[in-house]
Amino acid sequence: MNIIIFGPPGAGKGTQAKYLVNKLQNFQVSTGDMLRDEIEKHSEIGKKIIKNMNDGKFVDDTIVNKLLEKIIFDPNKSSKLIFDGYPRTINQAKNLNYLLKKSNQKIDYIFFLNVKKDSIIKRIEKRKILEKRSDDDADTILKRFDTYMKITKPVLDFYSKNENFHEIDGSLKIDEISQKIEEILKV
Repeated sequence: MNIIIFGPPGAGKGTQAKYLVNKLQNFQVSTGDMLRDEIEKHSEIGKKIIKNMNDGKFVDDTIVNKLLEKIIFDPNKSSKLIFDGYPRTINQAKNLNYLLKKSNQKIDYIFFLNVKKDSIIKRIEKRKILEKRSDDDADTILKRFDTYMKITKPVLDFYSKNENFHEIDGSLKIDEISQKIEEILKV
């Protein structure tokens, strides 16, 4: 089964995606991880990514879409994908639908982890210390949160009409969120 988990930066998407990967034996598709890999390689794409992130913007859709296409068409991962933080824009949502349809796949469940700004800031400050994430300074996070809420609203509207869309209170404890997701998946 293919699952989308989305929510603002710091909502716990990665944590829940990793949990589901282990539980379901699926594959995590983290655009954040893919982008960080490009940054670590010091590639041209990586330099563009850094500039976008430092400006509080999302990375250009064409970059993300190209990186994603290789994963979707991998026959070993077919219908076993957990999308962590993707799609973030309407263009990405439409591209994902197109790629999945082209590869004879679909999205089975969509989870929106809804968390308020003040909870996000506390979480990210903690994550910055624990994981030493360089993309997690307070000013950048606030810009990314505001950008996320503005850009992702149409995506939320796009998916919330689907019967497989589920909004979960992302301010709950990690295991409580996992339990709610399990109940919906019936696993």
